[in-house]
Amino acid sequence: MTTPKRLENWDAGGIYESYVGRWSRLAAAEFVPWLGVSPRGRWLDVGCGTGALSQSILRVAEPAAVTGVDKSAAFVAYARQQVSDDRVTFQVGDAVSLPVERDHYDAAVSGLCLNFVPDHLRMVQEMTQAVRPGGTVAGYVWDYADQMQLMRYFWDAVVALNAGALELDESRRFPICQPEPLAALWRSAGLEQVSTRSIDIPTQFRDFDDYWTPFLGGQGTAPTYVQALDAKARDQLRDYLRERLPTAVDGSINLIARAWAVRGVRIVRKPE
Repeated sequence: MTTPKRLENWDAGGIYESYVGRWSRLAAAEFVPWLGVSPRGRWLDVGCGTGALSQSILRVAEPAAVTGVDKSAAFVAYARQQVSDDRVTFQVGDAVSLPVERDHYDAAVSGLCLNFVPDHLRMVQEMTQAVRPGGTVAGYVWDYADQMQLMRYFWDAVVALNAGALELDESRRFPICQPEPLAALWRSAGLEQVSTRSIDIPTQFRDFDDYWTPFLGGQGTAPTYVQALDAKARDQLRDYLRERLPTAVDGSINLIARAWAVRGVRIVRKPE
């Protein structure tokens, strides 16, 4: 089996949308109201990707302004094309060195980005410094180890066929993507009133091809792995998955995608 030279690619926004962007939008629709940020707030979207979370903020939170930051210039360009609203701006920037004003935002949020940033604590500290005292810092990530089922079925199949790929399994690579580690990380960044919750959304596929085709696009960890396989190994993985996915009589595949969400508040205490 071939191991990919890069663990994941992030350079084609439209292809990413068909893979998990469409499901991220559903998770964001539940995540944003949970934060309880007042209307006319200023929001910072860290690792904004294709703009899914920013669009949910614009749609349900009545913000005064949204600033989206992402390290991928290609994703930022895609987000600018997709989101037409005078309240939002997108810019290229690093999550561990945010090119934004300090003590400025009412909320700093991140969807599906945290685990792909090597220094988790530094990212959350940067988000914390960006919000005003009393501001909210929050994020959500997929439950790779359990109920992000479209990926769980995939990685279980990969490892069954190639035990050497175990270390690529996102559940092993990203142990932060569970409620207890997320809450501990938020507290380590100095945030208070920390809480977590699960967000379960249905991921409904018309048929096996609707499930499988996004894995051929090379965007994200699992598709990057598939792209690195030779044709024989790729076909073997496809057929193995086809046999094991829960398929209804009409050919549809109905799964659940669980995200874990975390939020906290920046409290600045005066010296006694």
